[in-house]
Amino acid sequence: MEYLSHSEEETEAIAAELSRHVRAGNVIAFRGGLGMGKTAFVRGLARGLGYPGRVTSPTFTIVNEYEGGRLPLFHFDLYRLNGAGELLDLGWDEYQERGGVCAVEWSEQAPELFGRGTMRVTLERGPDGDASRRVTIANPEEGAPG
Repeated sequence: MEYLSHSEEETEAIAAELSRHVRAGNVIAFRGGLGMGKTAFVRGLARGLGYPGRVTSPTFTIVNEYEGGRLPLFHFDLYRLNGAGELLDLGWDEYQERGGVCAVEWSEQAPELFGRGTMRVTLERGPDGDASRRVTIANPEEGAPG
């Protein structure tokens, strides 16, 4: 599935729609350069799940937990990690077992952890350059709207 977003609000709305279809245990792996809207997407996902609080990038904390909605949302940022081993050391397996959704920015830092069943969201510049983003969601059979 592919969408074209012209603003952070549109990116959040796409994610909020996706949130209606995610289930406990889903992993969403994000790819996209700096400033492409990964955190905006997670913010929309959190809103769609019913989380009322502030959603920020976990660049320095590695993971932020958002609870209080339909499902817990665990928001990871792997930008500062050097591979899957560091994520495993932080308790990746335990987060997956907690019955929430794991949203992972910079998933390319540990690609071996995101295999079959992982929903993949790629955000890149759209045809209008800085003014738009192309949002591609792969593995729709694992929870994306259809």
